[in-house]
Amino acid sequence: MQQTISLLVENKPGALMRVTGLLSQRGYNIESLTVARTLDTELSRMTITVDVEPNVRSQVIKQMNKLINVLQATDVTEGPAVNRELMLLRVKTNQQNRTAVLKEAEIFQARVVDSTTEGFALEATGDPEKLDEFIDVMRSYGEIDIARSGIVSMSLDNKKLRLSPPIPKGAAPEDALELQGAQS
Repeated sequence: MQQTISLLVENKPGALMRVTGLLSQRGYNIESLTVARTLDTELSRMTITVDVEPNVRSQVIKQMNKLINVLQATDVTEGPAVNRELMLLRVKTNQQNRTAVLKEAEIFQARVVDSTTEGFALEATGDPEKLDEFIDVMRSYGEIDIARSGIVSMSLDNKKLRLSPPIPKGAAPEDALELQGAQS
């Protein structure tokens, strides 16, 4: 069963490798993976869709939360979340079908990003199931080629991530505890 995991990670070399390594060591297949910086350039948001048995979902999240560079791993599979995917689709079609292709694109809220005498390049965003339907429709008009981004997910829960304050360089570990006590 598909599990969608949203991770907040430090934007450092090796963070992606640790996360994917954990999944591959356990024999889980990654269906999609997207990573990008957040508003804070030192943090990245990672969304992973992985094929995991339902009974081990919580264990996967616990293991990810233990990884170096992972600040928060959350299962957004069934909770309130917005899931979107971007797809670029190129369709080669004859002159007779051009108007029909444009009408179908409008129905699926896709936009034309390039047009040639041979066909169109279209951009569509939405739920993965909606994009699958769009692909099926476009196949009937001619040869297609696609590129998909993978799912990007944002939880709609009101939970806030609470990070510890940074430890100043050269400070002893007991100084860090005093800093945390002062913050509380």
